[in-house]
Amino acid sequence: MPRRYRPTPLIGLSVALHGTAAGGLLLQPDAWPWAAGALAANHALLTAAGLLPRCRLLGPNWTRLPPAAAARGEVALTIDDGPDPHVTPRVLDLLDRHGARASFFVIGRRVERHPALAREIIARGHALENHSAQHLKSFSLHGPRWFEREIGTAQQTIAACCGDVPRFFRAPAGLRNPFLEPVLARLGLQLAAWTRRAYDTRNGDAGNVGDRLLGGLAGGDILLLHDGNAARSRHGTPVILDVMPRILTACEAAGLQPVTLRAAIR
Repeated sequence: MPRRYRPTPLIGLSVALHGTAAGGLLLQPDAWPWAAGALAANHALLTAAGLLPRCRLLGPNWTRLPPAAAARGEVALTIDDGPDPHVTPRVLDLLDRHGARASFFVIGRRVERHPALAREIIARGHALENHSAQHLKSFSLHGPRWFEREIGTAQQTIAACCGDVPRFFRAPAGLRNPFLEPVLARLGLQLAAWTRRAYDTRNGDAGNVGDRLLGGLAGGDILLLHDGNAARSRHGTPVILDVMPRILTACEAAGLQPVTLRAAIR
């Protein structure tokens, strides 16, 4: 369901600044250097906020699970860029062996190519979430109408394929701009980032990936891994398959339960 869009203080200030600058220039044309400088600084701040995936200056953004989930000892494994027919089934098997659940942020076009695999993810107790229709590197450079089309298409694809409507969205590479949050609000989606990631699309060292993800592991953490576009270890194995057993074993040893993002808000 759509939710109400509430501009952040930065967005509200930006709107007010643009209105004040426009009005001031009409009344005092000689003040344009000051107005231009203020607007340039504002745009630089907005751009910087969009380049920081865990930033909340542009809107609500999950970087940890809610406090109640953390108190229950829950953590979230989030797995991006699939489904991948060569990797995802093996990830599902590893999760099954440990009784763990994960949230898969899937790409709409990959769901279209592998619908049976997408349905299997749900059948085995996990959640499918929205990671855009195409996963374009230029995602954050677009405007609201394009966002609505790109994200809405992925919503429809996943729902038509699996009968399940995503509740969370993750931007490609976590990059975005001020136009994204109003679109997510209209689509009833919550932006989700992570507590930590290990850049496992280019880091094939399973030991290093594990150290980055597990350092200080605690209830409420959201970990980011990739089944699609996963880097290969020196043995040629997708690094997620090498590091996942260590992560799941560490969770068990610490008394932590991997759950889906949706389960964390029960």
